[in-house]
Amino acid sequence: MNALSTRRARALVVALAAGSMALTGCSSGSSAGKDQSQTDKDAAGQSKAVPLGKAAESVGPAAPVKGAKPGGTIRVYQRDSYNHLDPAQMYVSDMKVLSQLIFRGLTTFKQDDKGNATVVGDLATDSGQMSDGGKTWKYTLKDGVKFADGTPITSKDIRHTFERQYAKFITDGPTYIQQWLSGSGTSYRKALPDGPYKGDHLPKSVLDTPDDKTIVFHFKQPQSQLPYALTMPGYSAVPEGAKDTKDSYDVAPVCAGPYKIASFKSGKSMKLVKNTNWDPKTDPMRHQYPDGYDISFNHQASDSTKRLMADQGEAKNAVSFTNSVEPTLTKQVLENASASKRLVQGYQPYVWQMNFNMDRIKDKKIRDAITYALPNGQIVRVNGGSYGGEIAGGLLAPTVAGYQKGYDPYGKIKHPNGEPEKAKKLLKEAGKTGMKLVYAYSNTEARQKEAVVIEDALTKAGFDVQKKEVDAASWYEQMGKVDNGFDIYMTGWGQDWADASTVIPPSYDGTAIQDGASNYSHVNDKHVNAEIARISKIADAAKATEEWETLHKYIVEKVNPAAPVFYTKVLQLHGSNIGGARYNVDASYIDPTTLFLKK
Repeated sequence: MNALSTRRARALVVALAAGSMALTGCSSGSSAGKDQSQTDKDAAGQSKAVPLGKAAESVGPAAPVKGAKPGGTIRVYQRDSYNHLDPAQMYVSDMKVLSQLIFRGLTTFKQDDKGNATVVGDLATDSGQMSDGGKTWKYTLKDGVKFADGTPITSKDIRHTFERQYAKFITDGPTYIQQWLSGSGTSYRKALPDGPYKGDHLPKSVLDTPDDKTIVFHFKQPQSQLPYALTMPGYSAVPEGAKDTKDSYDVAPVCAGPYKIASFKSGKSMKLVKNTNWDPKTDPMRHQYPDGYDISFNHQASDSTKRLMADQGEAKNAVSFTNSVEPTLTKQVLENASASKRLVQGYQPYVWQMNFNMDRIKDKKIRDAITYALPNGQIVRVNGGSYGGEIAGGLLAPTVAGYQKGYDPYGKIKHPNGEPEKAKKLLKEAGKTGMKLVYAYSNTEARQKEAVVIEDALTKAGFDVQKKEVDAASWYEQMGKVDNGFDIYMTGWGQDWADASTVIPPSYDGTAIQDGASNYSHVNDKHVNAEIARISKIADAAKATEEWETLHKYIVEKVNPAAPVFYTKVLQLHGSNIGGARYNVDASYIDPTTLFLKK
């Protein structure tokens, strides 16, 4: 997984979570000619505070979608296959969109037809009952919630869901709640090194299940943001017992959402069918209009865009969950009378950045040289120009509290084509002219085009660039390895909810470096680590926001672990027979929970 507004802890609200900067879904095409360059201006006007919902707002069924009809199968064109199906291993956006159809957790984001969001109870009766100043949170399960096999979901399943995340084989999911319960960095694993699989459990003083309906979290420090963290797919329910097949669960999970997996051929296709044990009366957010979804993989953005723009045959009933309009086809789509009426667009919370492997590039002068050399403006053009993103000056997006407009210490906005002479001078001062630079990039159309631009710019700055192409489906898994074998590589990090605490600690905490962690640059700075520990304990949200921004500046200016490249946007196209298409403020893409076929 967002806004400019400051959160107030006492009011228990946060700015809109991942993707809050949503533009209204373009059912009429009226925004097709809109100037997309004013991210900060639009963000300020569109961001809203997200309250915590009570029991009355957490009941189902979800509000009906205007004009919705049941039946039919929606085709889905996806670029990448799903690398994980175990929810505890899900931490990238394509999996998040899928998770909204097949999994459920204690809480979820509920969005109305105007784009307003509320955090409500999903499996739980409400967004949580807080006591002891935020150190204790109680959740009660709804009546009638079941897994797809008909088994009732109990508090023991929820306890198991969290305890299994301590096991060593869980490497790629979120770690917020584990760390809040059992220690920062990787130390939480010591509390339950084998997870629950040998009969051990967290003590009741940490995680208690006094009866089949009740779950109680006990934290050492106040955690007012727990309801927001619980919305993440990584904390979706997993059944206790033999149905949790540990490593093998990653290919055959037990679902609880309105759909379940009928078949999955990795790299080829997936079929979702209705989960007949899903009760809409328990679900405040999801719908079950289509009979199912047929998902096929290996559709590059150009392929899916051309199919959907042509709008012939099955493409009329098709969407892509995460493919955007191919940048080189944006103008054609916007000028096409039919296609321009079938667009969903929005601001995303991601900062695309060039990570420096600090185990290999130890000299800051070299990292600075690369930063100055990068032609951010050209990279944005490759990604669709103003419809795909805009140049970033720092590592906090305009969608997060603490963002400062105009912050640009490396002059990326002022010099969009880069400063090769400055880069060349720094490289010479470091005594590294002609330095070999192993640059990894994924095998997608946009990344391949980026690679040409970036290689050229770095070569002009005096580097000997060695390009290495990596499969997109396993990109974050490969880059997430501590010993990944690369010097530089791009990632896009977005806050999990609208607070810098979901950006800086997961991305730059040196005590949390491990395979699968999101400290992609392997930053291990004593000052950064100490400040993360200190600021994380500040209860006043406004004060914490100020402190995170101060630390952000230190990271960017004094450490420079990653060069900011651009803030991302999304422009998506769907078939003419698709109804209910809108931007999902949680997933930052088209909303899969409201889709239906018009006829």
